[in-house]
Amino acid sequence: MFKLFRFLKPYWWQTVLLITATAVQVYTTLQLPALTADIINNGIVTGNIDYILQVGINMMLLALLSAVCSIVSGFFSARVGASFSKDVRAAIFTKIINLNLADLKNFNTASLTNRTTNDVNQVQQTMMMMLSMMIRAPLFCIISLVMALKVAPDMSWIIVLGVITILGTTISIMSFVVPKFKIFQKLLDRITLLTRENLTGLRVIRAFNNERIEKRKFEKTNDDLTRIMIFVDKVMKLMNPIINFVMNGATLLCTFIGITLLTKDFAYLGNMSAFAQYVTHVMMSFLMLSMFFVMLPRANVSAGRINEVLKMPGEIHWKEKTHGVPEKLPSVEFRNVDFSYDGAEEKVLENVSFVAKAGETTAFIGSTGSGKSTLINLVPRFYEATAGEVLVNGINIRDYAKEDLMTKIGLVPQKGLLFSGTVKSNIIFGAPEATDKQMKKAAKIAQAANFIEKLPGKYNARIAQGGSNVSGGQKQRLSIARAICKNPDIYIFDDSFSALDMKTDAKLRQALEPVTRDAAVLIVAQRVSTIKNAEQIIVLDSGKVVGKGKHLELLKKCKVYQGIVKSQLSDQEFEKEMKEAYA
Repeated sequence: MFKLFRFLKPYWWQTVLLITATAVQVYTTLQLPALTADIINNGIVTGNIDYILQVGINMMLLALLSAVCSIVSGFFSARVGASFSKDVRAAIFTKIINLNLADLKNFNTASLTNRTTNDVNQVQQTMMMMLSMMIRAPLFCIISLVMALKVAPDMSWIIVLGVITILGTTISIMSFVVPKFKIFQKLLDRITLLTRENLTGLRVIRAFNNERIEKRKFEKTNDDLTRIMIFVDKVMKLMNPIINFVMNGATLLCTFIGITLLTKDFAYLGNMSAFAQYVTHVMMSFLMLSMFFVMLPRANVSAGRINEVLKMPGEIHWKEKTHGVPEKLPSVEFRNVDFSYDGAEEKVLENVSFVAKAGETTAFIGSTGSGKSTLINLVPRFYEATAGEVLVNGINIRDYAKEDLMTKIGLVPQKGLLFSGTVKSNIIFGAPEATDKQMKKAAKIAQAANFIEKLPGKYNARIAQGGSNVSGGQKQRLSIARAICKNPDIYIFDDSFSALDMKTDAKLRQALEPVTRDAAVLIVAQRVSTIKNAEQIIVLDSGKVVGKGKHLELLKKCKVYQGIVKSQLSDQEFEKEMKEAYA
């Protein structure tokens, strides 16, 4: 957890004020019992009213100063704590959005959500407790011990006995509780994951009548989490009665021994009163420390989970300025590109080379798992090639500033993703400065205008989170409109026409032709009909390029492509295609 202390650096002066105010508060608070003893011994016992008033005024001033310091300490504690958690959350979020997708797969969404929220809150609470208690508790303990020994050395053994009892209790409780914290966090991740899966997959669950199965899975995890929580709470609840017993026992011992000593010297009354208060402060300081040391292991688990994200080495590093002058004509070139996941023995892509030119469509086809989507994800640097070069407009993508590269790319992902907002906000997502005319033109080209006009509010119609209130085909068309509205140099369509019917698909591709005339177009597709007219078709098999050329050329020379075409056509249609290829 101490690694996260670096986030306190911007607030060092506020932290210093917090610590100073805490120290002053402790000092002033611990002067009060000694002054109380002084009043009793030198004022009440002797009947000196003037002395009582004089010391009483000093006590009031000290109490006022203590209250002011407490307010200052509380104010800066809240401020520093909130600022600390804000910066940690921001650091986690920034790290996540800059990780390449290969490294991001090491964490599920539920776990990242909990790390950004629950874990940060846990660390914040413990951090603030540390800043206050790690000053307050030791000072209370040390000064109280010194003052107690000073006013009543005969009863010092009572403090030793109480401290040993509290420390023994705390160590015993920690030995039971600490191992459960890691289990607790994992179960909390599991609960979040199951909740998210069931909410997003509710239609599928109902369609397969699996509500009972999902309910049992959730109930089992929920029961496990509940058992852990009950166990931890039960063990933790033992602390309060034990501490109270020790404190009350210490007070009784002080009273009993003090009364015995009073029979010999009545002036010992003030000392006995002060000693009892100092004993209470010592016990309370150990109670605070014990509470802190019980919270610390859980916070350490949370801090470890946060640092696990922050120390991930897979963050993509961008140039501050683009090195070189991009060519005017858009292009994408792969030169002997390999890609493999960290620790994997097999390569996902191996020795891939091609050039996608301006005004041409380069299509990628192959069986599931052949590496099509991985290949095009290398262009916007979602993944980093492990060997070879990827060039955009003649410049290696590693030499681009992030903004310069991303402005050249219009991506339509395999799964149409929309953001909560309106139809308009989703279409102009990549081009906030676009006019209404440009937005509507993009929607028309994407064949989305017809259904948008029927929505209540039309372009101002609300879109739910993830686009859950529109169909899959509508999401794809809005995603395509978003890319068109950006007017990029390079269009990347990652199987973006799969949810469209054949008629809409044909209309959309026809409408796209004049828009993409000067751009380089990359298309990943499963349907041969979508890429049949592409200037260049690249056939992938197990990450390798096994065919490159136009439709009819590949029918003649690429068996893998022949198999794909044959699987999608009737025997008569396939024979017709083959005759045309050999004509």
